[in-house]
Amino acid sequence: MELRKLSGEDRELIRNLFRDVFTHEPWMDDWSDEVQLEAYISDLTGQSNSLALGFFTEGKMVALSMGQIRHWYTGTEYVVDEFCVDRAYQGRGTGKAFLGAMEAYLRETGIQQIFLQTERDAPAYGFYLHCGFQEMTGHVSFAKRIRS
Repeated sequence: MELRKLSGEDRELIRNLFRDVFTHEPWMDDWSDEVQLEAYISDLTGQSNSLALGFFTEGKMVALSMGQIRHWYTGTEYVVDEFCVDRAYQGRGTGKAFLGAMEAYLRETGIQQIFLQTERDAPAYGFYLHCGFQEMTGHVSFAKRIRS
């Protein structure tokens, strides 16, 4: 398997894998609005500090991470906004291998930490714990809907 830094040329690969994973269990997100999906992917991949990584096997992208590089007081970190593994490759060690390759790549580029959020009742929660992530018990996320 091979880790690759993704670019705008990989937009279709990104869109297809992202939509396939997140429109099915356990997420069930509605990404049928093409304009909204394209804008979201552009938000995550088109900024000066964006970093999108893909994990490939036999030319096929089987895992994806999209986020941003942030210069924090504790050092430079990779803030992961989206992380997913092709449904056919889940439960087979692909996600763990992808994270390992990501960590090696990030370490080589001087990044000291990975930060991400997930839902406590999602399968990803246990996956991240298993991969050595520590839950930030003092951290709270807030959201407020301002338009109905």
